[in-house]
Amino acid sequence: MKTNNNRTKRSGFTLLEILVAVTIIAILATIVGVKVANEPGRARTAKAKAYIASLSTALRMYRMDNSRYPTMQQGLDALCNKPTRKPIPQNYRPEGYLESSSVPLDPWQNEYVYIIPGPDRRPFDIISYGSDGEPGGEGEAADVHSSQLE
Repeated sequence: MKTNNNRTKRSGFTLLEILVAVTIIAILATIVGVKVANEPGRARTAKAKAYIASLSTALRMYRMDNSRYPTMQQGLDALCNKPTRKPIPQNYRPEGYLESSSVPLDPWQNEYVYIIPGPDRRPFDIISYGSDGEPGGEGEAADVHSSQLE
């Protein structure tokens, strides 16, 4: 017994279905693209915070060995090279206090700022001025302070 199948098999997509799919993909790509474009700034800020935390730890180790923090004149370089300016540390570690031979630059290739004493009765403050390299700012240009990380 033969059955008559009047239904025709549909193959492929209609133009409308393709346009809807392309539109959805374009919208998703735009949303993802905007999110990904903002991530480098966030990543740099996180990197600056991590470096500042590392420098803060190194300063505390310096203080434990030498009973004081480096002066502002000695700067953060005192963590890599034994200071030659007074007060000369008596118990300086031969390998220094950082793994590198120089103080790293912040993620925007600017030097970190070292202030002693720090604000609000803190012993010191280490600052990255963000992407613009200037005090103040918002977003990626916002300052990152060691005093904010504690």
